[in-house]
Amino acid sequence: MFLLNGESRHCVDVSDRGFQYGDGLFETIAVYKGRPLFLQRHLDRLLKGCRRLRIPPPDLSLLESEARQLSAAADQAVLKLMVTRGSGGRGYRQPDQIVPTRLLSLHPSPKYPERYQTDGIVARFCEWRLAINPGLAGIKHMNRLEQILARAEWQDETVQEGLMFDNDDRIVEGTMSNLFFVKEGVLHTPLLIDCGIEGILRQIVIEFAIRNSLGLSENHFNKQNVLEADEVFVTNSVIGIWPVKQLENQCFGVGRITRDIQQWYAAAREQETNL
Repeated sequence: MFLLNGESRHCVDVSDRGFQYGDGLFETIAVYKGRPLFLQRHLDRLLKGCRRLRIPPPDLSLLESEARQLSAAADQAVLKLMVTRGSGGRGYRQPDQIVPTRLLSLHPSPKYPERYQTDGIVARFCEWRLAINPGLAGIKHMNRLEQILARAEWQDETVQEGLMFDNDDRIVEGTMSNLFFVKEGVLHTPLLIDCGIEGILRQIVIEFAIRNSLGLSENHFNKQNVLEADEVFVTNSVIGIWPVKQLENQCFGVGRITRDIQQWYAAAREQETNL
């Protein structure tokens, strides 16, 4: 199902700058019991990205209405929301009159084994690096070649995620997820001021830690910091929270803090469907 500028169609103009240059933003939203989860948070991040890229923001109340309209008939699905700078001819110069394109599409929810949640996943380190660019850090812009090339490094189906570094050998995130690890009862997550995506579930987990008086550290970390952790897990809006049971040759248990955060998230998800 598609809504392109409010109409039920899916043919985007080939001159659209999203297609031509990746000049736009997107949000990937889990749909649960017919509701787009944490929709307001996604819209807030989209607005932040529009301001950063100087794209005139769409009417957020209209986007919310369209998102809820598409999601209503789905028990579980994935809603993708895209906003581009619209069509503007050839060349990098922006058109004098910017008319953004908005596209919402509904997709089947991926079928991951339950054991990824309960027992954990296997992860690896990626060779491909994330470029340092503070101006684009945090937002979910459409230029994702770094993640695509990192994900192409392995075809082994026993590995579910790859962790990426920046050019200064600091660990940043997964190819599709944000990274957390626990050491001596303190929750750690990489600081995303130079690169990386500030995931919606990352925000929520940080709020869980603050609300429940967990020790919390957002900082720069290296490979060894993660390998020496007591617990490791990754997050995104679609997969939820996956513990990492093995990273390269290092094995981890699924610890108490990871389990607590999974339970807090499950409760928050149910609360969202009752709003």
